[in-house]
Order: sequence, then C-alpha cells, then structure tokens
Amino acid sequence: MKLFRGVELTDSVIPIDIDHAKHSIGGMKGHIFRRFTHVIMCLIPFLYYTKGSQLSGLFSMEPTDFVTFCLLLLIFLEVLRLYFGIVIVGQREYEAKQVSALAWGAFAVCLALIISPESKNFEGMESGMYAAPLIWGLTFVDPIMGEIKRSKRGMKVAIFGGLITSYIIWFSSSYYLGTPIIASIILAPLTVLGELPTVKWIDDNATMILVPLTVLLFIEPFL
Repeated sequence: MKLFRGVELTDSVIPIDIDHAKHSIGGMKGHIFRRFTHVIMCLIPFLYYTKGSQLSGLFSMEPTDFVTFCLLLLIFLEVLRLYFGIVIVGQREYEAKQVSALAWGAFAVCLALIISPESKNFEGMESGMYAAPLIWGLTFVDPIMGEIKRSKRGMKVAIFGGLITSYIIWFSSSYYLGTPIIASIILAPLTVLGELPTVKWIDDNATMILVPLTVLLFIEPFL
C-alpha cells in the first residue's frame, strides 16, 4: 500500500489535493485517459435523445429498456471485476477493492436517462432538458474541479471553478433546451455540492448526478 505524506493511502483516506495521476494505473497517461472518458460521456445525451430509438431498435428494445439493459450489464461486469480484483488503465489503485468511479458514474447516468422528467412539448434534445445538463455536469464539472484540486490551488478555487462551469451548463440548457431557468438556478450548485463529500460507500461521480436529480424530482411538479 502506498503512502501519501506518511499516511497509508486507502479508499477511506484520500487527501483532497492528492495527485491522482501518481496513483492511477498507467500513470499520467492513465490519468489523461480517465479524464477523456469523463468528457466523452457528454455525447451520451445527444445519442440518446437524437438516435436512441434507432440504436435501441437494433436490439428490438425501447430506449429506456435498452438503458436498463446496459445498467444491468454494467452491474454484472463490475461484480466480476471486483471478484477478480481487476483494475484497468485510468483506474485508481484502491479501486481494485471497491466499486469504481466509472461504474458509479455510468450507474448515475443511466438513472438520469431513465427517471429524469422529459419535456412533453418537444422531441429530440429538447426532451432531455433535465437529463442532459445533469450528465454534462458530471462530464465537465468533475474533471475541472479535480484538476484545480490537483494543482493545489485550494478547495475554494475548485468550488468557484465548479460553480462557474455548472452555471454555464445549466443556463445554456435553459437557452437551447428550454430548461426552466428556476431549475437551472437551483440545480447548478447542487452538482458542485455532489462533488464535495468524501465518503467510502459512494463515489462523487454518482452524487454529482444523484443529488440534483433527487431535488429535481421533488421540485419538477412546481416548475
């Protein structure tokens, strides 16, 4: 087990300003690959809301059924990975013994697509007025905050950078997708809030979506 400033590095002891590149499988290249997988997930809402019926139709499924199938497959593969203690390029060393950030993030993305309220007045991307910014918050806010913390500029700077990024995403969704502006004002900071907790039993890749999604489900009837 590696040490960080003389402290044993475990899944429950992970300093905020740790340089994750040094503890990623593949080193800096693995770290860059991990960030790339984060950002590339921004394409998922576009594929789901513009090509979802065509893609799921290849498997004779409805879009939500296809996402549910992918979610169940993900859980099965993650159980196998944990059973054999496998870590792939870009994963952190401690993820050999706990659910990976990738799995948590993919789980939250699937839930966002399945249960997020959809616009009844629009089709295509506009019907993803909530799920899209929820997913984009994970794909962009998390890497930006992570890199700021890795540069040791402090948590306050990371939170500020995360808030700016999150509000750009949500306000852009209000402009282009018709997301109610009040929803954007409320949910944007909750994306950042979901990144802050450091807990052992769930990864921030999940909470960055699940926290604003939970609040959305409560406030959506009033929007």
